[in-house]
Amino acid sequence: MTAQELAATAKALVAPGKGILAADESSGTIKKRFDSIEVESTEDNRRAYRELLFTTEGAAEYISGVILYDETLRQQAADGTPLAEVLSGQGIIPGIKVDKGTTDLAGFPGEKITEGLDGLAGRLAEYRDLGARFTKWRAVITIGEGIPTPGCIAANAEALARYAACSQEAGLVPIVEPEVLMDGDHGIERCDQATRDTLAEVFAALRRHRVRFDGMLLKPNMVLSGSDSPTQAGVEEVAEATVAALTDCVPASVPGIVFLSGGQSDEVATAHLNAMNRRGGVPWELSFSYGRALQAPALKAWKGEAANVPAAQRAYHHRARLNGAARSGSYTEAMEKETADA
Repeated sequence: MTAQELAATAKALVAPGKGILAADESSGTIKKRFDSIEVESTEDNRRAYRELLFTTEGAAEYISGVILYDETLRQQAADGTPLAEVLSGQGIIPGIKVDKGTTDLAGFPGEKITEGLDGLAGRLAEYRDLGARFTKWRAVITIGEGIPTPGCIAANAEALARYAACSQEAGLVPIVEPEVLMDGDHGIERCDQATRDTLAEVFAALRRHRVRFDGMLLKPNMVLSGSDSPTQAGVEEVAEATVAALTDCVPASVPGIVFLSGGQSDEVATAHLNAMNRRGGVPWELSFSYGRALQAPALKAWKGEAANVPAAQRAYHHRARLNGAARSGSYTEAMEKETADA
């Protein structure tokens, strides 16, 4: 892709009313999801589940792109069509998770670094040949006693920037994901500071590596109370704090911010996104790149049974529609009570 094509793809991924489905769970993560519905995590079951998501009629109205796992990008639908083509045939852009997961950061107890830079250029070229048009790399920042440290934030920011530069060089739009985890009993103020520190370092590194901001997307956490905090910030407080942090740290030339759900429930993740979009007045599109918060109802309805595919697709379509509404601030709690057939 040329610089103009990268910018056009990034913009298409945050088209009004649409967001991204994160279906890039690692083998270990999807096994946990399948364990919750007592379904064995075989290659065929994983393909069948993801195919039901990708073939949901009408989903393209609300879903602009799908992040795939390496295995999924190489799989074919039941009729022999590559799953990437199943998506692109509906106008949904296929993407790919390219990091290799996290490992302990040497010398920094309790902190992680993401691996996967070795051999990345070759993998990116192959992924583009397989149909991917964008990529994703996740860094993990933990809040705890004495952490995150500047060293951990800097190391992860450098890796994110190197990945993003390689991705653009290969003609793929990078989604840069620095996730400040919500695990812990901290208040929203600590999450706010950690998020600001992380974003400032990430964008400094992106500048050093000459990453084009108009040809990338940011996938950050929302500014939240820790999941074990005795006091949980309300929806409006989360929206205000998140938008303020982003306004102070994210260049206006970035076309869109696609939030991760990060362990929030389906309804809460949608409500937070809706509240931010209702506020307005920001230079970027505020969208979503949800995994579990989009998939949970479908997974529960499916239960590994072919006969349940229509019900699972209705559940997924319903959740996608509600998040599509949150993109314009028009989501309401009453919509949750509507049937998935609506």
